[in-house]
Amino acid sequence: MADNTAISLTNVSKVFKRYHRPIDRLKEILLPGKQRAQEFWALQNIHLEIAKGDTVGIVGLNGSGKSTLLQIIAKTLQPTTGDVQVTGRVSALLELGSGFNPEFTGRQNVFFNGRILGLSQAEIGSRFADIAVFADIGEFIDQPVKTYSSGMFVRLAFAVAINTDPDILIIDEALSVGDEAFQRKCFARIQDVQDQGATVLFVSHSAASILELCHSAVLIDSGEILLKGLPKEVVSSYQRYIYMPPDIRETARKRIKQSKNNTASTAFLETVSDLQYSSEPLIGDIGITCSGEKTKLSSQYYDPNFLPKSTVIYESSGAVINNTHINNAQGERVNILVMGETYTYQYSVKFHSHCTKVSFGMYIKTIRGVELGGATSHTDEEAIEALSSGDTVLVSFKFKCCLLPGVYFMNAGANGYKDNRYTFLHRRVDTAMFRVLDQPKLKANGIVNFQIDASTEICSAK
Repeated sequence: MADNTAISLTNVSKVFKRYHRPIDRLKEILLPGKQRAQEFWALQNIHLEIAKGDTVGIVGLNGSGKSTLLQIIAKTLQPTTGDVQVTGRVSALLELGSGFNPEFTGRQNVFFNGRILGLSQAEIGSRFADIAVFADIGEFIDQPVKTYSSGMFVRLAFAVAINTDPDILIIDEALSVGDEAFQRKCFARIQDVQDQGATVLFVSHSAASILELCHSAVLIDSGEILLKGLPKEVVSSYQRYIYMPPDIRETARKRIKQSKNNTASTAFLETVSDLQYSSEPLIGDIGITCSGEKTKLSSQYYDPNFLPKSTVIYESSGAVINNTHINNAQGERVNILVMGETYTYQYSVKFHSHCTKVSFGMYIKTIRGVELGGATSHTDEEAIEALSSGDTVLVSFKFKCCLLPGVYFMNAGANGYKDNRYTFLHRRVDTAMFRVLDQPKLKANGIVNFQIDASTEICSAK
């Protein structure tokens, strides 16, 4: 293992045995000649190297093997085959509070759990004040844990695990619990751990969390690694993958496995490009409305070369979205926006199946893929009752540009019922992009311009 490698897995597999009856396990031990269990391979031939200081997100469907992988890295589970090398102190947030004794007080459990995580008695004592402050459970620290609410229990468990100064921090959906303020405190503490050079392994179903925290990402499916790459690429591919029809998903999976290129989303796009639903373009290149009028281009605020390269198009399930673009107040097509001006995000949707309870949506995201906000065209009660094959809908979202200078991306989606199942009828991720112009003497900072009015008053000393 190289000096800069924190975690190295080579040909790692894990099998679990399923017995129909408990006695079958005993019979297999006493009479080893006969196989009495059904084998389930939770992991198969995993090869993964993570450098020191990296933060890696792991995504996948429930039951794909994510938690098993983390347990093997944390050494709480042994692989059936393969080699696992981990360098440094590991703190794993797998099942918060799993090492707590409900009869002990919070204080006693801090010392007990700290020893399990590799700290000495003196180290725990020196950090106890920080742990107590982070948990913020007051005098309950000296009460038995069995009297705690679920929120108090989680706060104390996280506080212990995060204050061990780990070289490697492993997190398995631990941040989906607790109130919003506590979650924000957890994220801030994780970022402190990152800043100190620790390696972080992070499993979450929250795309925004993966995009915000991670340097790279891995997609696991049925115990195998399908994709590796930048978080935005892997998350986009994963979201597209889970919404595929089952037959297309299985075909895509087989082709990805056969591909020699399984880095980022390149292999994904290459192997399933011919599986997409195809239909004639709904609208021309420069935007034609349903009435047939062309949208004019703004020569000053439209750059024809400023186009997204990360567009992910979902498989159609009843409709096809086309011609996503932004118009200014004069009806001109633009992709360079001015702060404070009003614009219309527009696209057309052509239906090739009968669909009911239909609505449409949009999202604006940062370069890193963090979702800033969006809207839907209808509430559930207001959704379009029915659309038939051949119908076309022109969708428009009017918005005021309150974003600070930078580059942003947009999604488009159509939702509804097809064959009595509610689903994405079609979706396009990073289908359009725009730049917000810089403005001289701008005093705002961050992402959103809240139009804050600052004032100062000098008070003379008396």
